[in-house]
Amino acid sequence: MQLVSGYENRRARIEIVPLIDVVFLLLVFFIYAMLSMTVYRGLRVSLPRAAGATENMETLIIAIGPDNMLWVDEAPVTLSEAVTLAKARGADTSQPVLISGDRTADLGISIELLSALREAGVESVSFQVRTEP
Repeated sequence: MQLVSGYENRRARIEIVPLIDVVFLLLVFFIYAMLSMTVYRGLRVSLPRAAGATENMETLIIAIGPDNMLWVDEAPVTLSEAVTLAKARGADTSQPVLISGDRTADLGISIELLSALREAGVESVSFQVRTEP
């Protein structure tokens, strides 16, 4: 006697839901593995170019020339004179300071100026950048 259950005539089929789960887990694993193996190295950058917001208020502009000279209001000044001038103008009006450096100027003078302005208590200091490529 032979029993007929109905499974003899059915074709094999692939279940999609467990397949999607396995593929999703593999995708998550590979993305996590890729991000954890990324080595971050310093890149060559051009500092004067960046996205920046336009400020419409009056600012004190300290320019750094290609020869690392500091200029305020088209007059050459020393580092200490620029800091005292920024502190004097910012004390009563809280005028922001904008550092406008030449592309070929040394980074060291910009960092020294920024540090001296921070030590003098000038709170609003930013760098002027170009937005075009």
